[in-house]
Amino acid sequence: MSRLRSGTVGARFTVLYAVVFLVSGAGLLVLTFLLSGGGSSDIAPAGNPPAQGSLGAAQQHIRLLEAQLAEVHTQQTRQLLAGSVVALIVMAIVSLLAGRVLARRVLRPLRTITSATRRISADSLDRRLAVTGPADEVKGLADTIDELLERLEVSFAAQRRFAANASHELRTPLATMRASLDVAVAKPDPAASTVALADRLRVQLDRVDHLLDGFLVLARAQHGEFADAAPVDLGELVGATLREMAAEVEAKRLTVVVKVPPGTVTQGSPALLARLVGNVVDNAVTHNETDGWVRITGSAGEEETVLVVETGGSVFDQVEVDRLAQPFERLGGERIGSSGLGLSIVAAVAAAHGGRLALLARPEGGLRVSITLPAAKVPVTA
Repeated sequence: MSRLRSGTVGARFTVLYAVVFLVSGAGLLVLTFLLSGGGSSDIAPAGNPPAQGSLGAAQQHIRLLEAQLAEVHTQQTRQLLAGSVVALIVMAIVSLLAGRVLARRVLRPLRTITSATRRISADSLDRRLAVTGPADEVKGLADTIDELLERLEVSFAAQRRFAANASHELRTPLATMRASLDVAVAKPDPAASTVALADRLRVQLDRVDHLLDGFLVLARAQHGEFADAAPVDLGELVGATLREMAAEVEAKRLTVVVKVPPGTVTQGSPALLARLVGNVVDNAVTHNETDGWVRITGSAGEEETVLVVETGGSVFDQVEVDRLAQPFERLGGERIGSSGLGLSIVAAVAAAHGGRLALLARPEGGLRVSITLPAAKVPVTA
């Protein structure tokens, strides 16, 4: 029974079919053996029959026949028992093979459903199993999964629309507040307190605007549809980002080493991939220590393109680092100076392009960010 409770469903079905087959076969053999034991064999008496009227000789001949019948019956019983054992062994082998074939045939629809379900991801919730056939338990399971996928698709679409619409709608009052601040400061001889208040509010408005922009990028990345898809050189994006952040790099006196060979190209949205590279480099510079270092390397293979950004610094806990790919997660719970969306946007953009983000706390201190993306199939021009 322990064998039936462990292993795959196919193995359990195979054992179950074999056991049922063997029990039935053993029962049939026992019944045949019992029925054959009640029969008698017609054996001709040995030698000539005794003379008529010789009663003693007749009785002796009868005892001799009974002994011969007993011996023949014993031999038949042994032969039948040996044949039954051989037949049972053959049936055991046949039952296992037959049970395996039957189990595979019964479970074939479930394997088809499992394979189709695994191919459905968050970016392809519009796909359905659409199993055809009689209205049995298997089709009922497939229809239930299709209904679940439909509800998930509606829920995901509503979530993405809300994030995008809310970000768009909130930009209007932000623009109005900025305009009001500009008008108040532009008046002749504004009060010093008004100017100071306007400066503080502008800083907060910039943070809110940056946060809304992150929401928009995150919603677009999670939607996974890129009308502007094209080959993108990650090395060029790294160079452009470092030029934009030259002042921050110089202020912290960072040592930046870039080893991204030409041809480190992937296929996707140039705007989103630029944001991906920008967020990773910005995270490495902004959260670095003074007189620290940043090392950016890249590699291009036939199937994958990899970009790695490493930094030095404090030793982090890997458990905390693993949470950085989630929105609003920060190391140490720090909530000042960061929206908490940077690496979550990187993870979403990478996933939308069929890639992945890997975060590793370096044992000697600092962080290693690895981004793996599909290599672009750039046609070779003569």
